Amino acid sequence: MTTKNSMKLIPALVLGLFSGYASAAGFQLMEQNASGLGNAYAGSAAIADNASTIFYNPAGMTQLQAREVSGGLSAVGTSFKFSDKGSSVGLLGGSGNGNDGGAWGVVPNGYFSMALNKDLYVGVGFGAPFGLKTEYNNPWTGAAQSTMFDVKTYNINPSVAYRVSDKVSIGGGLNWQRVEAEYQRQAAVVSAVTVASPLKLTLNDDAWGWNVGALFTLSPSTRVGVSYRSAISYDTTGNINVSGPSAAFNAASSSSAKASIKLPDSFIMSVAQQLSDKWQMLGDVSWTGWSTLPKVDIIRTSGAASGTTAQTLGTDFRDTWRVALGANYKLSDAVKLKFGIAYDQTPVKGATTRLTSLPDNNRTWFSAGAQWVPTKGSAIDVGVAYLYVKDADIDNNQTPLRGRVTGTYSDSAWILGGQYSMAF
Repeated sequence: MTTKNSMKLIPALVLGLFSGYASAAGFQLMEQNASGLGNAYAGSAAIADNASTIFYNPAGMTQLQAREVSGGLSAVGTSFKFSDKGSSVGLLGGSGNGNDGGAWGVVPNGYFSMALNKDLYVGVGFGAPFGLKTEYNNPWTGAAQSTMFDVKTYNINPSVAYRVSDKVSIGGGLNWQRVEAEYQRQAAVVSAVTVASPLKLTLNDDAWGWNVGALFTLSPSTRVGVSYRSAISYDTTGNINVSGPSAAFNAASSSSAKASIKLPDSFIMSVAQQLSDKWQMLGDVSWTGWSTLPKVDIIRTSGAASGTTAQTLGTDFRDTWRVALGANYKLSDAVKLKFGIAYDQTPVKGATTRLTSLPDNNRTWFSAGAQWVPTKGSAIDVGVAYLYVKDADIDNNQTPLRGRVTGTYSDSAWILGGQYSMAF
């Protein structure tokens, strides 16, 4: 594949052996299990039907059996089509829309939960809460703004839960998380003829965060869950490398670098309501504090320009909301059908702050799935979702050097998922 503009994620479970594509707004990854896909992740903090509750609400472990494991895969296919509407390419020149950069990839997950006694549970989860990759043909119209942008997070989440009473459970966990970022664009060597030189920035760091949750059983048919995941602050370090035709320019423009990045906190409130022996309704409202990323200043830390700002990525993100509604229908003792719809708000405020590295917009999820219980203590979940993404206008002006990218992105995505869960 030579043309890409896809959002790729690589969770810690396999440390890069699998890759997938971001489907939640911004670069947040909803697919921390595949069993919730059929419900568009409605009821995520209240349902607690397998060990993946460790991520969404650790208090839900008190609803599980003595020992449970759960693991799955989500295959995500994206489509991102840029249409130029009068861009000015600045000093570097270049043309082309990048065609359809969508592709398919897979996102894995894994969890283990164990009861120490009838009220105290421990567990651990593996996943990637954030990540993206956008990659374009080079040269293209926006090559001076980005040709590739890749962010990965690896998350390990040991957790504990305690049943306070028959009606209240609480839980919490620590999160060791690593971030790795790579950013590429074309830089300009200005002489008799302006020449484009590839520039690559790499940054990484690891840090700690935490998460807490509570689960309330209001009645035998009604369960409410709330959970919170903290923001995580990184002091990333790395390098800027330029590899163009001018050795002198490469040496002068390359250096070590640093950047402070704060990935957002999030809050979920969910409800699971048993309407009858056959029907269960699920609801979800979640908030993500994307305003922790107003900008990213990339600072040089070596060479003659040490201490100066090499570039600022003007994200200017806003906090976002997501709402989801789902239903489960018990077709038989062994088969349950799942349905869901969700609206997911983008952190991008508008065309002038939309980045070529993140051509994101508001999206609506349409989901369906099924659960099959082949034997007592085991379950297989499958799900599918289509994500309708509103056309995303861009008018990002970084003239004169990096040009002005003006146009529209037409985006969409499909997600297919499967999960196996077992109690023993």
